[in-house]
Order: sequence, then structure tokens, then C-alpha cells
Amino acid sequence: MKYEIIGQTVPVVEITLNRGETMYTQSGGMAYQTEGINMNTNARGGLMKSFGRAFSGESIFMVNYTAEKDGAMIAFATTIPGSIIPVDLREVPEGLIIQKGSFLCAENTVDTQVQFTKKVMAGLFGGEGFILQRASGNGYVFLEVDGDPIIKELAPNEVLKVDTSNVVAFEPSVSYDVETVKGLGNILVGGEGLFLTRLVGPGKVILQSQNFGDFAGRIIRMIPSK
Repeated sequence: MKYEIIGQTVPVVEITLNRGETMYTQSGGMAYQTEGINMNTNARGGLMKSFGRAFSGESIFMVNYTAEKDGAMIAFATTIPGSIIPVDLREVPEGLIIQKGSFLCAENTVDTQVQFTKKVMAGLFGGEGFILQRASGNGYVFLEVDGDPIIKELAPNEVLKVDTSNVVAFEPSVSYDVETVKGLGNILVGGEGLFLTRLVGPGKVILQSQNFGDFAGRIIRMIPSK
């Protein structure tokens, strides 16, 4: 498998496969392809994993694209302006915790499954729902980032407080919790909401510069109402 990321505003990742190699994505993730690609849609991993994906914000059914000849190419695109990050999970033996909406596509040798947060506060108020995803295995997973990616390497016990919608992924060694914004004035007029995500090292954290929910909210407020 070889890949090339093309474009800057709404990029695509072009993946060239040898015969028998497979990529998978959620429904609607493919942008274009050459001849020689076989498409197969199924509930990857069985019924329970499928419902878990639904809870984590992904589609129930996954689409598998398998090359029927060497050199077949398929491309996957982001849904909004942003970036694509390739992660070789062979370099991350413990896997990667991914927030909903960040999974773009992966090799068939990569397993994705639901990841329950250990603390109720993080699940109820984290903004990502009670379920995240964990990607593990031998191969590449490609992440969709809204805006530009920011990668932080946290030292042991180093704390990073983030607007939850700006979290893309983090290593399992990073603990994840939610804390309340202090001060009534900050809560009422600070514009950041009631809660922040608290990430504690050690480990790598991937953030995104754009909070698409806030961006969409601003557009909605500008639409004239009857």
C-alpha cells in the first residue's frame, strides 16, 4: 500500500493498492477510484461492533474496497476544510483513542472498536458522548482533522486543558477527564461553555484548530428567520 495526500483546503488521500489489499471506511467516505477495485459493504466486526460505531458517531455499515489487480487506486476525502493525518499503528503498539468523526479510513489490518470512558463526568459532559473509538493493529489509519492539526507530546503529569471539540485523538497513556469552568462570570459570558477536557500525560495528543460545531452555529445565527 502506498498513499499520497493531495490538496490543502479539502484534501484527499490517494491510496494505491496491490492485488488483494483492502481499505475500509464508513459509508460515503470514498471520493473516486480507478478500475480494479471491488466494493463490499457489511457490518464489519459483527452486530455489536456496528452498534458501537453508531454510538461513537460513525455509520453502522463499513465499506471495504479490495484491489483486484496491482496498482489500483482509491481516494478518500475530508468532509469539510481541514487536513488528513496518517498514523502508522505499528509505531503505536497500544493503539490510539479517536474522537467521533475523526476516522476517515484504514487498512484492513487495523481494528476499530468502541472505547468506554472510565469516568462518568467525561462521558456525560465531554462533548464526544460516552463512547470513543480505539484503533489498533498493524497498518495505517487516516484521521480527518477540522482545520489544521496541532500535535502535543505531554510529559508525565503534564496537564493540557482543551475545548472538547478540538480534541482529535490521543494515546491510551493519556488520561481523559472533564472539569468545570471556574467562575460564574466565565460560565455566563466567557463563551467557552461549562466544561473543558483535561488531558494528563504522558503521551501524544492530536488537536484540531477548528471547532466545527461553533463555526456551524455562527452560520446558523446569520441565516434570516421568517
